[in-house]
Amino acid sequence: MQISKKLKVVAAFAVASLVFAGCSKSASEEEAAPAEEAAVVKGTGPLKIGSLLPETGSLAFLGPPEFAGVDLAVAEINAAGGVLEQPIEHIRGDSGDTSTDIAQQTADSHIAAGVGAIVGAASSGVSLTVIDKISGAGIVHFSPANTSPDLTSYADNGFYFRSAPSDTFQGAVLGQLMAANGAKNAVFLNLDDAYGNGLAKYGIAGFTGTSTQVVYNPQAAEFSADVSKAKAAKPDAIAIIGFDETTKVLTELIKQGIGPNKVKTYLVDGNLSSGAYKDLPKNIMKGVKATLPGVFTNDELKKRLLGVDPKLTDFSYAPESYDAVVLIALAAEQGKGTDGTTIRDNLTSVSSGGTKCTTFADCKALIAAGTDIDYDGVSGAIEFDANGDPSVATMGVYEYVANDKYEARAAEFITGAVPAA
Repeated sequence: MQISKKLKVVAAFAVASLVFAGCSKSASEEEAAPAEEAAVVKGTGPLKIGSLLPETGSLAFLGPPEFAGVDLAVAEINAAGGVLEQPIEHIRGDSGDTSTDIAQQTADSHIAAGVGAIVGAASSGVSLTVIDKISGAGIVHFSPANTSPDLTSYADNGFYFRSAPSDTFQGAVLGQLMAANGAKNAVFLNLDDAYGNGLAKYGIAGFTGTSTQVVYNPQAAEFSADVSKAKAAKPDAIAIIGFDETTKVLTELIKQGIGPNKVKTYLVDGNLSSGAYKDLPKNIMKGVKATLPGVFTNDELKKRLLGVDPKLTDFSYAPESYDAVVLIALAAEQGKGTDGTTIRDNLTSVSSGGTKCTTFADCKALIAAGTDIDYDGVSGAIEFDANGDPSVATMGVYEYVANDKYEARAAEFITGAVPAA
């Protein structure tokens, strides 16, 4: 793994601390120390993975597919013999949202349970509230859905990874899509947090026409003033960057005469849903487009996910959640340890530069044979850069055909390098 400067500094400090501590030990203690330290550093017990995903809060609709992705990966890994010949354990946990301290409680519980990695959160804002705690405990923090550019250069000692690309990519695609569809004067309505502001920033940068940004409080009781600002700009396209409050925003847009039936409307990964808009006026969502990172979730994978959770209607970030678990397991298998440090130090290696493999079982067999592997997952090829971000990604484009149904527009999918912030 390429280690950033921030990690090198921490490593140097740790070495210096060990040297200083050694000065106070007797010769017999010094001889015993390496074995004792090795036992502490290298985890040899079963791999424990904690999830930090939204069961409650403004992104709760994203929870079921993400949990299903984690559970499917755990089941398939264990069916293939587990990690280091031991079944892995998934300790389920809620992330809530930034209006609660649920994520803090869950992180504390996972740390106490001795997990080697935590999968989550879905919200970039939530991840930013717990990243210090998780990385400080020497545990891999792996999000399947964080997209804020703020996380790219965060001082995390190299413990933070994600399988979703930064919004430098989604924003560029969103802005370019709106322009390609003929928009000349766009409004970007976004919630006021790291996710909303970041995605709006890069969406505006990718749009070639005139743009107006309207930032709103997602906890507001109503959005009439925000929508009035949007209406005053006389847009021919509106992008809504939000979470579950988007239903209220759309209701107000319709009320003020600039709903999706009047102005081309675009959604993003945070509000793409098959259930949230079913009670809006009939077919009002028809023609609305949305961007979502990742390759198209094919029928075979959907069938496997439905086997875990038959109630699934959305599949957003299920593939990324699945791949997060598989990559963590492969890193532990290759490094022969289930602790966070071993997993961290092997994640980049198992994701790039070796022999291609696409299932845990096949990759595990190659590792056992001493082969360097390159796992390509169900969410696409994942190759981490020095910051733990995907360096290449696919952005999907979807279109609503009814209020409660959207379909992939494969011809508009884009695969490419993720731009730097």
